[in-house]
Amino acid sequence: MNRALTLHDLIVAGIAVAAGIAAGLLLRATLRWLSDRARRTRWSGDDVIVDALRTLAPWAAIAAGAAVAATALPLTARVGHNVNMTLTALLILAATLTAARVITGLVRSLAQSRSGVAGSASIFVNITRVVVLAMGFLVMLQTLGVSIAPLLTALGVGGLAVALALQDTLANLFAGVHILAAKTVQPADYIRLSSGEEGYVEDINWRNTVVRNLSNNLVIIPNAQLAGTNMTNYSRPEQQLSITVQVGVGYDSDLEHVEQVTSEVVEEVMTDITGAVPDHEPAVRFHTFGDSRIGFTVILGVGEFSDQYRIKHEFIKRLHQRYRAEGISVPAPKRTVTVHQAELPTAAIPQQRGAATDSVR
Repeated sequence: MNRALTLHDLIVAGIAVAAGIAAGLLLRATLRWLSDRARRTRWSGDDVIVDALRTLAPWAAIAAGAAVAATALPLTARVGHNVNMTLTALLILAATLTAARVITGLVRSLAQSRSGVAGSASIFVNITRVVVLAMGFLVMLQTLGVSIAPLLTALGVGGLAVALALQDTLANLFAGVHILAAKTVQPADYIRLSSGEEGYVEDINWRNTVVRNLSNNLVIIPNAQLAGTNMTNYSRPEQQLSITVQVGVGYDSDLEHVEQVTSEVVEEVMTDITGAVPDHEPAVRFHTFGDSRIGFTVILGVGEFSDQYRIKHEFIKRLHQRYRAEGISVPAPKRTVTVHQAELPTAAIPQQRGAATDSVR
């Protein structure tokens, strides 16, 4: 038989609860201080851990104070057991949510450090979060005395039906995992599909790949379509690439002088323009005797795909200005057209004139 509740029991329980709350506030203030220090470090993982602990630690302290208060009160065995189980379940729930935040934050931080961009492949983050939450939920059920064996069996049987109903979704999921595991496409890569879509990869989630084109519009591509189409990745195996500009000069030009002047303009553009490759070696290649000009190709180096438009723009302006200063002509296409007029028989001319006069009359 349980003893009666006394004032001493209430005081002890109140002190335990107050101590738990005070410890929670102290831990929260301490972790806030640690969070400010963690932001000053280069590694972003400590920020994730400290921010997650700011949620778990205060609630754990409060739950501990409540557990001590429960032991100080003269509760029946059944009530005491239920209180302990409830507090344990709340702690497991808080720990699960915290673990999910920490692990997914570390996965996101790792993806960002690997890709070097702000965006990340959220498919791994989402999968990690679901796995951690599912494991925490099963541990909580097992702690509460609920047998999870029938639940696992039901999940196994129902999983087959779900897989059949979500074939397209699962195909996109595994296609996204395959794309990232094979490292054919990563966030921040510039890609172009055979169907015409192109742009920077913003994110690869569990269903779609998000691509931002040069006009800042988002193109949503299913992962299965991305994995099954022909694609050009302009960022791999390296981000730098070469572009060509077609130029032509007149037949009366000194080709040695043309090559020297053009190479000097290339060196100037590669040095002055942001996004160019300063150590790029100028390359001028003559290739065609055209109708009105000698054609050649100029090869430029750019740091990444979108830089080519600015570099072409500056190169053409400076080359045109330099050619005018050097007296090098860039002739427009010319074509001579000869018109032959058939001569009519002499005898037929008066007849045609007479016929015309009759018709006028």
